[in-house]
Amino acid sequence: MRTYFFLLAMIVPLIAMSQGNMHETPNGKFEGLAPTPPMGWNSWNTFETNIDDALVRQTADIMVASGMATSGYQYIVLDDGWMAKERDSNGNLVPDPEKFPNGMKALVDYVHSKGLKFGLYNCAGTKTCGGYPGTRGYEYQDARFYATLNIDYLKYDWCNTQGITAKEAYSTMSNALKTAGKPIVFSLCEWGDNQPWEWAKPVGNLWRISGDIYPCFDCEFKHEEGNWSSWGFMKIIEMRKDIRKYSGPDHWNDFDMLEVGDGMTNIEDKAHFTMWAMMASPLIAGNDFRKMTKETLAVLTNKDIIAIDQDSAGIQGFKYLVEDGIEIWVKPLSEGKWAVTFLNRSDVAKKINFDWKQHIIKDVDFNFEANFSQMTYQLKDLWKGKKAGKTDKAFVADIASHDVITLLLSK
Repeated sequence: MRTYFFLLAMIVPLIAMSQGNMHETPNGKFEGLAPTPPMGWNSWNTFETNIDDALVRQTADIMVASGMATSGYQYIVLDDGWMAKERDSNGNLVPDPEKFPNGMKALVDYVHSKGLKFGLYNCAGTKTCGGYPGTRGYEYQDARFYATLNIDYLKYDWCNTQGITAKEAYSTMSNALKTAGKPIVFSLCEWGDNQPWEWAKPVGNLWRISGDIYPCFDCEFKHEEGNWSSWGFMKIIEMRKDIRKYSGPDHWNDFDMLEVGDGMTNIEDKAHFTMWAMMASPLIAGNDFRKMTKETLAVLTNKDIIAIDQDSAGIQGFKYLVEDGIEIWVKPLSEGKWAVTFLNRSDVAKKINFDWKQHIIKDVDFNFEANFSQMTYQLKDLWKGKKAGKTDKAFVADIASHDVITLLLSK
């Protein structure tokens, strides 16, 4: 009998321990929220922290009225500066009462009423990049707050994160969102410093691969207030090597928000927008819609270029060849199609004379091949919106400095 009670005393705690561990916290992102790269608008590039209720409502109105919504833009994302400088007595985030006098839920509801989706920003650190309350230590509390607001997208930055690791911090927030139960696209914004493409597929739906973008073709802008730089769009495109194999449906390499309409030439805006589509990057506009020109709108709503970005195969393009200052970028598409972009990287106009039959394009990452000596493709110029011959003859064209010519190749 003594032996029986001794064994029972040993077994009961083990049973209790096993029962205590039966509850598992949901792990990983919400799957399937971003089968194609997300499209929308973010406040940071133009407004930084100078945001308010009226700006968001006006932006949502214009997104619908301008035709951008029907072109695929759906997310309105408020970046840094939407919250008050301090949490409340219960540790909850508080929308800035001066910027958002009606509260955040009313604004979210308004955006939803327009048929759009709503996103917010926060940071993995103790403070956001702008000095507002960060999420460190409040991950599950903040996730419940976002679920209560019924938001659809969270951009999560990486400032003031001393002493924590990126993989752990982003995994914690991902799990917190899952536990809160509201499907929310999770956008990792740790600037590529910790190679998120290697570990973030089960954690988030997209991840930044660089520091902040700057509205120029190929420059580096050094900030006086700190030891950091912003980058022209071509700098960002070539910043990371050999990462395209990590990108695809629901796990995108994010090349940062668009600078279309923010001060570059219309030709450079075209090139910028095209290259983001070739890279299968999210298309998140960053301009002031209230001041948007017809030319800017035309770039942002070119349905053929958008279709390249949103192609269901979800394959990121790559640089195939450089000839006399002209870069040739290619992107395999669904249904055996290809997108080919000629980009004039130089500062002078050039002439293209590309003999298709002399080339075999091979995508070693995704096992695609285009052999132009064996297959003839139809060509369509996607910026002119018209046919451009076939690959049985050399493609000849003039191309201005910093300009692009993008062709759709179909059988």
